[in-house]
Amino acid sequence: MSDSSPFSPAAGPSAAGPDAGTVYLVGAGPGDPDLLTVRAARLIATADVIVHDGLVGDGVLALAPAGAELISVAKKRDRHSVPQEGINALLVEHAKAGRDVVRLKGGDPFIFGRGGEELEACRVAGIMVEVVPGISAAMGCAAAANLPLTHRDVASAVTFVAGQCKGLSDQNWAGLAGAGRTLVIYMGVATADDIADKLMADGLSPDTPVVVLENGTLPEQRALRTLLADLGDMVHREDVRSPAVIVVGNVAGLADASDRLGNRAGGLQMLDILRGKEGLS
Repeated sequence: MSDSSPFSPAAGPSAAGPDAGTVYLVGAGPGDPDLLTVRAARLIATADVIVHDGLVGDGVLALAPAGAELISVAKKRDRHSVPQEGINALLVEHAKAGRDVVRLKGGDPFIFGRGGEELEACRVAGIMVEVVPGISAAMGCAAAANLPLTHRDVASAVTFVAGQCKGLSDQNWAGLAGAGRTLVIYMGVATADDIADKLMADGLSPDTPVVVLENGTLPEQRALRTLLADLGDMVHREDVRSPAVIVVGNVAGLADASDRLGNRAGGLQMLDILRGKEGLS
């Protein structure tokens, strides 16, 4: 395996030739290599080039053949990131050179993975594309904590939102969480305080149970439960780091999680609150 620079010149709009390779937009799942789909594992094992996100773990990358070129386009908050246009151009360039390219994304490529943008760029360039779905972070992390995102007695609807994006305060989340509903927030660790304030300002009760699922499906995974009013403080106290998802709603009371409300009296209060929620015992 070899590493190379992720930067390349922008690809032109001309159609690819008959010898062009295929770009595969592949979901790598939430981290555990055993949760890859069979199709994903087969494609990784035969790829010429693998363009991967930072959330794709070593166990998944270890499935690549010895001669594959591995290119990281990891995005980090504290360092320079590869622009999306550069990633698009990279996929097109390698495919036009006749290589089969696996674009490997954590979770599912079409759930907050910008897979739609990469699909469009390849289509414009005349490159064949196949999309291989993966187990999303929400589903994988919730399953690892035995947390049902829907439950006949507790929640009949679930919504996914991004917690780290431009204009968070202007987004309308009213009605997305509350009785009978589950809200799953991706990329919300850095903005946990703002998220809690936003949801409470929209009318959600401060004593709504929440669970933060950190490094779900991996050996170092943690499931930490508190109440909405304590969410931001708990993230700071417990030094929660990405990758993590936040689950808001009464289903949080069903998870295998450690209660981390801020004080001892609060811990007792939390148990009382959870037991009193509809459908919990």
